[in-house]
Amino acid sequence: MCSMIPFCILLRISLVLVYWFSSVLLSNLLKRKAEGYFPKEKNLAEEFDLVHQAIFTDSDDQSGWFYHLWLLEQTITKDTPWLNSSWPASDSELIISASKSASGCMVLSSARYSTNGGTIPVILYFNQSVRGLNSSTVAVRSALAESKDIIWRPLSVDKYESAQAWVALLNFSDVPLDYSIAYPVEVRVGDSSEIISLSGSSLSHVFEFKFVVRFQQLDSGEAEGQNLEGILWEDSNFKKYEMNSWESNLFSLFNQLQIDADQAGVDCKWKVNMLANEIELFRELSAADCKIGKLTLARLLTALDTIVSESSTLNSSQMVHTEEVLALYCDLMKMDPPHSQYYKEEHSMALLRQVTCCKNSLSRYCWRYGKIAKTNNDSFICVRLNSLSLSRIGSIENLLWVQMLDLSQNELGSLEGNAPKLKFLLLKGLEAMQLLSCLNLSNNKIKSLTALDPLRHLKLLKVLDISHNEIGEHSIDSTRYLCSSPLSHTVANDWKLSLSSGDVDQLTKYWEAYIIFRDLTLTQLEITGNAIVDEDFRSFLRKILSTLQWLDGTIL
Repeated sequence: MCSMIPFCILLRISLVLVYWFSSVLLSNLLKRKAEGYFPKEKNLAEEFDLVHQAIFTDSDDQSGWFYHLWLLEQTITKDTPWLNSSWPASDSELIISASKSASGCMVLSSARYSTNGGTIPVILYFNQSVRGLNSSTVAVRSALAESKDIIWRPLSVDKYESAQAWVALLNFSDVPLDYSIAYPVEVRVGDSSEIISLSGSSLSHVFEFKFVVRFQQLDSGEAEGQNLEGILWEDSNFKKYEMNSWESNLFSLFNQLQIDADQAGVDCKWKVNMLANEIELFRELSAADCKIGKLTLARLLTALDTIVSESSTLNSSQMVHTEEVLALYCDLMKMDPPHSQYYKEEHSMALLRQVTCCKNSLSRYCWRYGKIAKTNNDSFICVRLNSLSLSRIGSIENLLWVQMLDLSQNELGSLEGNAPKLKFLLLKGLEAMQLLSCLNLSNNKIKSLTALDPLRHLKLLKVLDISHNEIGEHSIDSTRYLCSSPLSHTVANDWKLSLSSGDVDQLTKYWEAYIIFRDLTLTQLEITGNAIVDEDFRSFLRKILSTLQWLDGTIL
């Protein structure tokens, strides 16, 4: 049989096996920091030189390109998990308006920060999925809550109980508040080796940040008078953003962490030099209209910008090669139509990195919602990323502070495929935005309700617009069969109403909607313009969303 296979094919199969074996062997040696393989930059440089010979000899041989991609990942990926950002940001001041009603319970309302039940979320966003966060591995010092009572919860957890974003709630509902003082909060992560990634690497640096919480008294009548009007997303309701002094820390990222800065600088320097050398080499192939050469150049430029930006402050950080990267992906969409969706997603990710890379860039997309501003000087800042042709969400670590987000008029949707996770891949990351109160996803290409799965974790979400999408136009979502049966015995306990025969029929028919909306406390929902919507569906939504005040522009 082998004699019938052309020699060139056998040779390429052999090369694939050689590169695969090399990646497995080298990965193991680098991970163990074996003698002669640490630090890793010398070995990676030698491997790059070897694969260059293969690529520039025969640029059509994809085995060399795949090995080069693997080497690139080894170069830019940190050896250990890293804390990218947090909310509240380091050295920020959090102002919460609070008052006690006659019954003695806390009534909280603030345009600067909204919360439920007397709690403050603390969000930790890592560069990769990790597990092991608990009161022993994350120390919190504050008069508002004791570290031992704080429970850390993973967002969008995988089968390994790991997640990229984690949240804990500081519960101050039982604390006698003093409006005249500030409450400092200190968070320290990394004293324990129990925080580990999927690869088994432990968090190697100690990360520290602190923030201050102040409470101001709010008249209960004022609190009850808010949110009487529905949110309208028309352009006329938004005003040009001008930053107030207290808002300067809203844009702060995790660039003031107490880490080993000298080691971080050394680690960055060799990566920048290596990537710069690779970019110089691959510009030649890109100019020759080599498809995979253009793709590799785009990846190299993105990696260089990312590493440089991580070593800069938020004020000076810039993605200087973004325009070139965007142009490369536009060229690839034309050159390779069968893979245009992938290039669109990478184009979206590059654009979002540019938008969120620094304070000046991000502020151009920030607006004040005018109707709130008329009654409250501390109105929501709305980040408007509408009409940017986005097909995927990214750079969430830079948007943890956002309360109002407009993603309308884009190309966000759900991928078609058998893997359940593909259904909500393009919205993945939104679950980390725990402060989101208002979200506009209208006029996109969302094909199924299960694509909205990340929204289940947004406990402060009050206003949601998913109108004019494609929900209900396509075949039944097979993801539903991975959930509990709508007729299982647990549903009766979850169901907020007594189950009549009509309720059972609706629950079976709209099971995906129940899974997504059952734990949300929405006050306003816009869903018109989707094939699934009829009076029966609206009736079902009114049953499961007891807090709903507005539905498709009509007050209930």
